[in-house]
Amino acid sequence: MGGNFMTIGEVARKYGLSVDTLRYYERIGLIPNVHRSESRIRNYSDEDCNWVEFIKCMRNAGVQIEALTEYVALFQQGESTHFERKQILITQRDQLAQRIAEMKATLKRLNFKIDNYDQHIVPAQKKLKKTNKKGVLL
Repeated sequence: MGGNFMTIGEVARKYGLSVDTLRYYERIGLIPNVHRSESRIRNYSDEDCNWVEFIKCMRNAGVQIEALTEYVALFQQGESTHFERKQILITQRDQLAQRIAEMKATLKRLNFKIDNYDQHIVPAQKKLKKTNKKGVLL
């Protein structure tokens, strides 16, 4: 077998992932058929590294593991799954946009509380019953 090969530790360092993450990605099918030596030690080929890079890129784009697993499985079925794979990415984008909208609303509420801390929060806290660690009212 010719070509360049890297150990799992080398691949982990190169891509900034843990060895456990790489093993997990392989186990769930995100990195298909990692090459192994005769003694069953992982030898990442250039193609295997391309998969690692692809998975890392998709994860950095916000694609969730479950969707990515489905995407890779469809990819392995061939070009006939082109439309389904694109739909997965569209769905992931829509879900990300929804999460961003929710986070923006949360940020707006928190900013309001900060901006009105002295006028609203402090007076509201004074109405709360205060107890010490032993449950005695202060």
